[in-house]
Amino acid sequence: MRRRDVLGLGAALAMTAGQGARAAAPVPPGYRLTWFDAAPPGGGRAGSRDVTPAGDGTMWFCGQRDGTLNRLDPRDGAIRRVRLGEGAAPHGVIRGPDGAAWVTEGGQNAIARVDPADHRVQLWRLPERFANANLNTGVFDRNGLYWFTGQNGVYGRFDPKREAMQVWEAPRGPGAYGITRTPQGTLWYVSLAGNHLAQIEDPETGRVRIVEPPTPNQGARRVWSDSTGRLWISEWNSGNVSMHDPRDGSWKAWRLPGNRPRAYSVWVDPSDKVWLTDFPANAVVRFDPTDESFLSFPSDRPGANIRQMDGLPGEAWGGESGTDRILRIQYGL
Repeated sequence: MRRRDVLGLGAALAMTAGQGARAAAPVPPGYRLTWFDAAPPGGGRAGSRDVTPAGDGTMWFCGQRDGTLNRLDPRDGAIRRVRLGEGAAPHGVIRGPDGAAWVTEGGQNAIARVDPADHRVQLWRLPERFANANLNTGVFDRNGLYWFTGQNGVYGRFDPKREAMQVWEAPRGPGAYGITRTPQGTLWYVSLAGNHLAQIEDPETGRVRIVEPPTPNQGARRVWSDSTGRLWISEWNSGNVSMHDPRDGSWKAWRLPGNRPRAYSVWVDPSDKVWLTDFPANAVVRFDPTDESFLSFPSDRPGANIRQMDGLPGEAWGGESGTDRILRIQYGL
């Protein structure tokens, strides 16, 4: 079994042995960290990054370096690798309403669907006008339409039933990155290079409304909605996690712990706790909005570089793109 566990036992630390393992920071009581080896057999790099639950206890994750979508079974650490095509370099993955994995496939400039039963791959390429979109992240709306972003200044939607795609130029050029849907059904994305939040105000025409965060040049990178529709944003340049409430237009921001934090991803768990990743700290960081406290979970290996997180009730997941491992943090134990 290619996995390693670290269990929070107060002052004590329980860890299974692993080749090249180093002592990790003590884990708080009530938490367990497990790392799964995601490196390809026979050598090479997978570039394990964005993750999402597959719906049956397994986890999908993108192998950006080797052009694969992968399915990890946490019970034994086994991985099923699905090759997405020549030149593939997948970025983001989510589970669609049809149960399939939907991937922003930057290498082939296409939206990919991977069937959960037979792992058959379907590709829908972007129009030639948007030949180098640098696809990033996707989300489904209430009507089953798949919305996506591209860092080279595009956003778009794909209708799986009609196999119809529409793509628009982002109103402020390059930077469109994370995207989310609120419980109210509204769609929002953030722009890393453009330093702003944007609402797709009219899904029919694709019209966008820009919302300016209070921190200038903050580098808004990812966005996730909580259960009330508040938007949580990881700010790469400022090192903040910020919150925008569309109901009253208010903003709040908190700086991550440490000297020079850089918040990469953000995921809000079912209890509305906010999980982030901080590259300089080499850690996952949990933020509790109730008491405004942070809790850090450093990796036991340098250069983890965890990308977009996702999870299940009681489990936070992330891909260590720098170490070719997948991390699971179990909480509430």
